[in-house]
This record gives sequence, structure tokens and C-alpha cells, in this order.
Amino acid sequence: MFSGRGMPYHKVSIMVALVVTIAFTAVFSNNYIKDGKVAVIDLDNSKFSREFIEEMNASPYIRIKEVLNVPVDPKQLLHQDRNIAVIYLPDGFEKNGYSNAVNNIGVFYDNTNAAQSASIRSGLNAIVAMHNQKIGSAQIQALGFNSEQTSAVMNNISLKERLLFNPTGSASNSTTLGFLFFFSSMYFVFATIGIISRLRLEGKWNEQLLETSPFELMLRLIPYAICLTVSLVAGLAILRIIGDLSFMGNFFVLLLSIMLLAASAGLMSMLFGWGAANPGIAASRMILFLPGGFILGGMTSPIDILPSWVQVVFNVFPLVWEFRFTRDIILRGAAFMDTAQEFGGFMIYTGVLALLVCIRFYQEQKSVLAKKSANAKESVPDAGR
Repeated sequence: MFSGRGMPYHKVSIMVALVVTIAFTAVFSNNYIKDGKVAVIDLDNSKFSREFIEEMNASPYIRIKEVLNVPVDPKQLLHQDRNIAVIYLPDGFEKNGYSNAVNNIGVFYDNTNAAQSASIRSGLNAIVAMHNQKIGSAQIQALGFNSEQTSAVMNNISLKERLLFNPTGSASNSTTLGFLFFFSSMYFVFATIGIISRLRLEGKWNEQLLETSPFELMLRLIPYAICLTVSLVAGLAILRIIGDLSFMGNFFVLLLSIMLLAASAGLMSMLFGWGAANPGIAASRMILFLPGGFILGGMTSPIDILPSWVQVVFNVFPLVWEFRFTRDIILRGAAFMDTAQEFGGFMIYTGVLALLVCIRFYQEQKSVLAKKSANAKESVPDAGR
């Protein structure tokens, strides 16, 4: 443990304890989703519907992110984790609100994570109950309804719910899918994070620095990336054939995202394992950038339960990007253009990692050349002797 030839567990154990107790206490400081993102399709566009939307927006559980007055496919409003739910106010909402007619509100929940809709559901039920009581009491006093009419008015507005993308809450579409990508990526990182330290132990690192380029160093990731891609595709095929995975999107679009995952995770492995004395020490650094993506990527807990600052910071983890694509492409059936913005961001992120590898490579190359030049000067005999 103290020899420097294996994992420095005396350091790793303390680091894990500090991360879990301090960092994750701050990360999971919210115990419910506050201001869950909701889109409203308001086809009535009346004073009554606008007042109802304002009441929803006043709830601590709901934040109305966008209001549309034209028919839109609710699924389109849920891509890229844009919203958690879509509320559909039908034409004639105001007219039916002041009568004993049926007045249904359609609610479409994104069920890629079953836990994320609980707070919104609770808030909506409370708002509908309060609204029915307020409107019903006013009409009963004004019009003197009989008991049958009173019951109809007091239950005028009702919610008709539909769970999208994973209606049965299948583990194949959530937990199992998340573990497939996490464990596959974890062993990919174990295999690649020690590349540079292995070259050092074999005495080939200076040759790699002086006679090649950083791009040739990056090419060493290709065999590992191919193995990762094949393993993930095989796992998804098993989940689709034997399990009940809902594969709704385009396979080749998903394949592109897996290739970007392999590139970004491999480049980050190189950066974190760069200065390690041996592969064992390098492997211990995996905990710094891979598990965080699994924990914060939306497969174990809803993304919206995290504080806003965490939702910005967690983009440093490669798995967070990939889990966005698994939800959009596999479960929501998003096409390439539906995820083009995310692909652009993921490519920029990967490009930045490649740039950092190049900078680190040339810095060390310069340092080695300087040492080599200094050693050469020292070995030259003094001209006066």
C-alpha cells in the first residue's frame, strides 16, 4: 500500500469518505423537485386558462417554462430533458369551467425516471382541488344549484394522465440501462487510464514524446473504443430481445453518441492518469470522474432534484452527456436533428479534452527536450582542458 507500486488505498479511502459525506451532502441538498419544468399547450387561450396557468406557476413544485397556443406533439417538448411534464388545456376550457360539463386536462409525464413526476403530480392535484372548490362555491351561491349539479361543479376539472416513454416503469429502460453504460465505461477506463504509465514502465515514453505526435498517442484508444462499442451494442441487443427495452430511436444516431463517449472517456482517462507512476495508481483516479456521471446523470435520481449549480458543473462528466442521449434516442425516439444541439455540445466537450491532451503532451515534450539538452551540455568536455 505504501510502496508506490499499487493503489494508494490509504489516500483513496479518505478521499471517498470526504466526497460522499461533504460533496454529496451539498449535491443532494434538495429532497424534492422544486420548480419542476412544465410546458403548457393552451388551446383555449382565455382569461380563465391564463389564470389557471398562473395558479400552477405559483406552486413551489411547478415552473411554467413555456406556453404554446397551437397544437404540438407533447413528446417534442420533452426531448433533451427540456420539461418533466406537458399540460394540455383543451379548447372550451373556460366555457366548461363555468358549467357542469366535463372539463378534462391532459397531462403527459416524462416517465424515463419515475421519481421525477411525483412532486408535480401532487402539486397539480392540489391546484385542481382548490380551483374546483373556489369556482364551485361561487357558482353554487350565485345560481343555487341542486345537489347533483353541485357535485358536478365541485368536480368540474379533472386530470387525465399519461406516462410516456416508460409507462410500466421497466428496469430495462432505467436502472439496468444505466448500469450497462456505467460498468462498461468503468472497465474501459481501467484499461485506458494506465496507458501512459505503462509506456513509462516499459521505457517507451520518451520515445513516444520525441518521435511521435499527441494524435498518435490518442490512436492508442481506438482498439479499446471498438471493444466498448461492441460490448454496449451487444448489451442493448440482449435488453431488447430478452428484456423489454423500448428502443424507439435510430441505431446509427445512438452509435455516434457511443463513439463520442469512448473518445471523451478515453481522453479524460489519459489526462487523469498522466502523472501516475504505475497503472495501479492511475486506476485509483477513476473515481474522480466516472462514478459522478452515473450518480448525477439522471439514471439513479431525477436531474431536476439537483441544485441548479450542480446541473451546470456535472457537464464535466462524460456519462452525463451519454445518459442524455440514451433517454432521448432510445426511450424518446429523438432523431438526429432533435439532438443536434446536444451533439454539438458533446463534440465541443470532446474537442476541449483533445486540446488539453495536446497541451499536456507538448509541455512534457518541451521539458524532456530541455533536460536532454542540459545533459548534453554537461557531458561535453570543457574546451580549455
